[in-house]
Amino acid sequence: MNGTIRPFREFVIKVASRCDLACDHCYVYEHADQGWRKQPRFMSDRTVAHIAERIADHAREHRLEVVHVIMHGGEPLLAGPSRLKRFAEELELALDGVSVLDLRIHTNGVLLSEEFCEVFDAANVKVGISLDGDRVANDRHRLYANGRSSYDHVLKAINLLRERYPQLYAGVLCTVDILNDPVAVYTALLALEPPRIDFLLPHATWDRPPPHWVAGGTAYADWLIKIYDQWVSDGRPIAIRLFDSIASVAMGTGSKTESLGLKPSDLVVIEADGTYEQADSLKIAYDGAPAMGMNVFDQSLNEAARYPGVGGRLGDASMLARECQECPLVTSCGGGLYAHRYRTGTDFANPSVYCSDLFKLIPHVEQETIGRPHMFPLSALRVLAGAEGGSQEAERLRAPQLSLTRRAVHTKVQATGDSASWEIFARLRREHQKIADEVLEHPYVRSWASAWAELDRPLHAGPGQLAGVAAAIAIHAGEPLTIAVPVSGGLVHLPTLGRMRVGDVTSALVETADGVFEVGAAGRRHSQASANWEPLRVLVADGISLPLDDVDPHRACYEAPVSDRLTEDEFARWQWLFGVAWELLRNKYPDQAAAVRAGLRVMTPLADKAVRVVTSRDAYGAIAVPEPPDAETMAMLMVGGLRSGQLRALQAMFDLTGRDARVTERLQQAHGRLAVVDFLGQSVADTALRDVQDTLRELAEQPLPDIGREFLHGMCAAAAARLERNGLSGSAAPIRESG
Repeated sequence: MNGTIRPFREFVIKVASRCDLACDHCYVYEHADQGWRKQPRFMSDRTVAHIAERIADHAREHRLEVVHVIMHGGEPLLAGPSRLKRFAEELELALDGVSVLDLRIHTNGVLLSEEFCEVFDAANVKVGISLDGDRVANDRHRLYANGRSSYDHVLKAINLLRERYPQLYAGVLCTVDILNDPVAVYTALLALEPPRIDFLLPHATWDRPPPHWVAGGTAYADWLIKIYDQWVSDGRPIAIRLFDSIASVAMGTGSKTESLGLKPSDLVVIEADGTYEQADSLKIAYDGAPAMGMNVFDQSLNEAARYPGVGGRLGDASMLARECQECPLVTSCGGGLYAHRYRTGTDFANPSVYCSDLFKLIPHVEQETIGRPHMFPLSALRVLAGAEGGSQEAERLRAPQLSLTRRAVHTKVQATGDSASWEIFARLRREHQKIADEVLEHPYVRSWASAWAELDRPLHAGPGQLAGVAAAIAIHAGEPLTIAVPVSGGLVHLPTLGRMRVGDVTSALVETADGVFEVGAAGRRHSQASANWEPLRVLVADGISLPLDDVDPHRACYEAPVSDRLTEDEFARWQWLFGVAWELLRNKYPDQAAAVRAGLRVMTPLADKAVRVVTSRDAYGAIAVPEPPDAETMAMLMVGGLRSGQLRALQAMFDLTGRDARVTERLQQAHGRLAVVDFLGQSVADTALRDVQDTLRELAEQPLPDIGREFLHGMCAAAAARLERNGLSGSAAPIRESG
């Protein structure tokens, strides 16, 4: 019925086409497009009625749950309270029973009054206000035509919202000017307690670059990074959309702004005379750039959605400039804002004029996002440094590690083009987020996603394995789904569930319903009751269950060969050892038992018999061990493996050693000895602890990052405490304080 139309979900309505300020950086009045001169001063009631009807028809046809409408200008408050009230009522009436109306207004604030606020309160209109920082910053650009400052009027409007109508206060929009002090701007805006701050790069093109711009320079990134670092230091006290969008894309949950990422455009502008236009930002390119030659009286929104300029912005990386397609940041940047790519002669087939800035800003935010989205506390770092801590510290590691996995999956899927599986996976994750996250937390899902980027590692099912992940989520959720999954070595792999033998084919069809499934391949159907199904088996003891994964192909991520499928007798032996080992941990080492229960997610058998535990940087929560000779050895390996995995997780979040491979190796060795000293006889343990302290003193002479030095402090304190418990003295702090 709708062909390939992507429906509009956001509607910017120009209820007024003039403004009461003369801001010299305004993209409506001060740039190439001067179409505003032909517009009526205010939108007529007739035009409003047609707009409401068109939006309601569009929402009904495309079954839109929510319709986002922004009253805009010019300055929309010039339309007056009565016109704005009629506009809100017309929209609400048209959408009643069709879609939820999210109605907002964006204003410079100078005319905002109690009368306006009463109208907005009755219609549930959220209010966003433009303000560029403190008085000095704001008055560089946001002035009246006679040169008077608008600052006091805007501040009065914001305070009216804060004090009398906080339910209407949506946030503040600030246009960046690198001549302003970035931290002073941020501090001034933060003091106004907005629910959100939007920092906008000034609209510019290659023909008309940003103010104070130098080709290849990063002045705008440097300015924003100073704010970002202060914001992080403050504990992220407020939402900042630009930074949140970069973090959101990094974690695989999509951009929150049109200016970043590969999010398709779903916005249309409707001018005061009822004409449809593309995004307002296009006004900076050339006169008539946003025009579509259509209007609400003669064309439907479906017809507007078919306009080539809209179809050319569907968020496909293949539509970007070649430089962007080959850039490692393409999924995060998305080429930047469409309008910022314009250059005479090549139109929009260019990187953003802010390319250098985005290339510096995005990795800076992404790096922090991995390690600090949940503000990992220094106290927890010190506890884990001592190979100690229980469920609380394990839980602290969980969220950032899940973020890493989401990012790896999203990045690699976008890079390899498995869009069909991605759409299914994204839908399942939206509808069953908890279950989806539990599947993503299976360590070998992370191993699979990370392996794609390294051609010297086993690829197995490659990018198509996302279909197996999606199928597993659907099965756990009881969601009906039919999906084609890859076959590798005659096997269909469903992470967290097991594997099905299907023969020498390249793909199979998984059909799920009510928590059960069948696999069809080569004209045959295989159910869970089939002898061809090899489920993931679970070790169980009182108060804990731990999968023993000997089926997932991506368990081959260790520097040691893993075992193939265990026989039933072999599994029974592992089960007995596990039960006895768990009782030993619970009774003799209760704190370690709590940590194992919270932090260990998978155990995998190794193929040889050499007693040791191995972990992988790409499989947090998993350990690989040989069948141990006794239960006490198994208990020691479980604890040692858990602590080794936690150190690797911290190293993925923070640079502890200054990227020095030798220092990293020695730190891991010392931490490993510290983790298992409780299982050693006292004389052996004391010798091991002295060795740990000697190693740490040597490492302390290296030029370590401050956080690495804090980690050494934690290890030293733990070693000294253990020596004291054994009746021996030990230096608690043999290294200098961090800066």
